[in-house]
Amino acid sequence: MAGRETERDIEADLGTEHLPGDSGAAFKALSVTHHDTVIETADGHRLPGVPLSEAKKLNALRSNVASPAPSCSSEDKKAEEGGNTTIEMAPAFTDPLFPPVPVYGPATPLRRLQCAVFRVTSGILSLSFLGVVVMGAIAESLPEFLLRRWKRVTLEDPDQGRLFRDIEMERKLERERNGQPDELKCDIAYYAQRVGLDAELLTVETEDGFLLDLWHVFDPQNLPYYPPEVQDGEKNEDEDEAKEHTRTRLPRETGKRPNGKSGGTRYPVLLIHGLLQSAGAYCVNDEDSLAFHLVRSGYDVFLGNNRCGFNPRHTVLHYSDPRMWAWNIRQMGILDLPAFIFPILSLTGYPKVALVAHSQGTTQTFVALAKQQRPDLGEKISVFCALAPAVYAGPLINKFYFKFMKLIPPSAFRIVFGIHAFIPFMLLMHRIVPAKFYGELGYRVFWFLFGWSDLRWDRGLRARFFQFAPVYVSAEAMRWWLGRECFAKHRCILSTHSAGELETRGSDGEKELAESPERGGGAWFDNRFPKLALWVTGADDLVDGRKLVRRFEEGREPEVDLVWKSVLEEYEHLDVIWAIDAKKRVFDEVVDVIGTCKEEEERK
Repeated sequence: MAGRETERDIEADLGTEHLPGDSGAAFKALSVTHHDTVIETADGHRLPGVPLSEAKKLNALRSNVASPAPSCSSEDKKAEEGGNTTIEMAPAFTDPLFPPVPVYGPATPLRRLQCAVFRVTSGILSLSFLGVVVMGAIAESLPEFLLRRWKRVTLEDPDQGRLFRDIEMERKLERERNGQPDELKCDIAYYAQRVGLDAELLTVETEDGFLLDLWHVFDPQNLPYYPPEVQDGEKNEDEDEAKEHTRTRLPRETGKRPNGKSGGTRYPVLLIHGLLQSAGAYCVNDEDSLAFHLVRSGYDVFLGNNRCGFNPRHTVLHYSDPRMWAWNIRQMGILDLPAFIFPILSLTGYPKVALVAHSQGTTQTFVALAKQQRPDLGEKISVFCALAPAVYAGPLINKFYFKFMKLIPPSAFRIVFGIHAFIPFMLLMHRIVPAKFYGELGYRVFWFLFGWSDLRWDRGLRARFFQFAPVYVSAEAMRWWLGRECFAKHRCILSTHSAGELETRGSDGEKELAESPERGGGAWFDNRFPKLALWVTGADDLVDGRKLVRRFEEGREPEVDLVWKSVLEEYEHLDVIWAIDAKKRVFDEVVDVIGTCKEEEERK
C-alpha cells in the first residue's frame, strides 16, 4: 500500500495522475537525447518530457517495484525495464540558448484557475497586440491603395512596370483558358490536382506523442514503386530504427502500389516549411511550385507539417492542456524531424533522404544536427538544401515591435501571450474571414512585420499564397525567437555572447562579432553532418545568410562539406520559394544538387 501511495506521489509530480484510468499512469521515463526525456504511460502513450530529477525518480521507483531484492544488479534492472532509459547518463542542463521549457503540473483546481487567468489576460493583451499590428499594416498600405485607385480612375495600369508583368498576364490568360475555377483553398491535394498530380495525407507520431501531418505528393500516372520488402511487410534495415524514433501511422495501402511507368524506385525528398507557415507554401505556384517541380523531376516528395500546425493533435493531451504547448525550436528539431525522416526511409526502402528546408525549417535542422543535440540524424540525410537559412539575425530584429517583445520578461510574456498557442485568434480569422480578403490581409500583415514585398511574385496568386499561414505555434516557440533570453538576444541560433566573441570585418567592411575558438566557441557540427547546399537571399532583412556563408568559407566548420552556395542578391526572404523566376534560379539547382549527391551515395 505504501508503495502505491509513493507511485501516486510521483505521478502527481509528473502531472500524469489525472489521465483516464490506471492505464494512463506514468510507467517509465525514456531518454531521447542526453538532456531530453519523454514519459511512457502504462498503455503505451507518450507524454512530453519532465526534468531529469523527476525522470530518475520515476525509473528508480519502477525498478524498486519490479525488483525489490537489493541484490539485483543495475544491468538486470535495465533489462527488466525493457528498453534503454539511460536517464542517469544525462546532464542536468542544456546550452544557454535553449533554456528548459516550463513543466506544468497536474490539472489540479489551482492549475485550472491559473490557466483560466492566463487565457483571459493573454486573450485581451495578445489581441490588442494583434490589433496594433493590423492597424499598422493597414496604415502603411493606405498610400499604395489610394495610388492604385487613382491610376484606375485615370485609366492607367496600376501594375505597369512590374518586373514580370508580361509573364503575370500570360499566366492569368492561361488560367482563364483552362477554365479551371481558381478557388482559394487550404488543401494541398487540390493544388496538386490542378496540375495533374495528387497528394495523400499520412500521419506520424513523435516520440513525445504529437501527431503530425506528412503529405505525400506524387504523379498518379507514374506511381513510385516501393520495394517488395516494404510492400510485403518484411523488415528493411531502417524499420527497427524507425520504430525506435517514432511510431508511424501510414495507410496500409500506401506501400502496395504497382510499379510506375518508368520502373524502379524514386529517391525520397522531404520538404520542411518556415515560421508560421505550413507545407502548402511549397504547392501554391501551380507548375512552378517547388514540390511539384521535384515530382516532375523524378523524386518521391514528402511535405512535413511541424507540430500543431492547423490541427493540434496529441495521443493523450488536449488543446486546453498547457503541456500541449510546452515546446520550442529544439523540440521541432530533435523530435519532429526524426518523426518525418524515419517513416519515409521505412516506407521507401532508401537508407537516406534529401532534405529541403526554408527559413525556420533550416533552423530546426541546424539545431537538430548540432553536436550537443541529435547529430546522428545527419547520417540519414544525403544532402541538406537550405533556402534562406535562418541562422543569424538580420537588421529587422531592431524594429520597434520586435524590441518590445524582447523587453518582456518570461513571466510577463506568459501573461501577455498565454501558456497555449500564440495569438490563436489568427486561426479563428482564418476560418471565418472570406478567403480572398484573408489572403490580402495576411500579405499586408507579413509585409508590414517582415519587410518583404511581392515584386517578384505572381500577384494574381498572392491571396492563394497566404491561405496556408499562419498556423498554430506555441507561445514558447515565439518566446524563443523574440523573447529576451534566446535568439533575439544572441542573434544566432547556436552561438551565445558567453561562448566567446572575436571582432572580424565582414564583406561590407563593417565590423561584426564572430565566435572565437580560443575563447570557447568553435565548430557546431561534427563529421555526421550531411552535405550542405545554401541559397542565400541577399535583399533579406529578416536573416543574414551571408554571415552563415562566411562561417563555412572561413573554415569554422571543418567537418561540413559545403557542396553548393548561391547568393541571390536581389531576392527577399520568400522569393526563394515564390518568385516567378525561382524555378530557373533555385529549383533547377536544387534538383541538380540532390541528383549529384544521390549518385555519390549510390556509388558508395
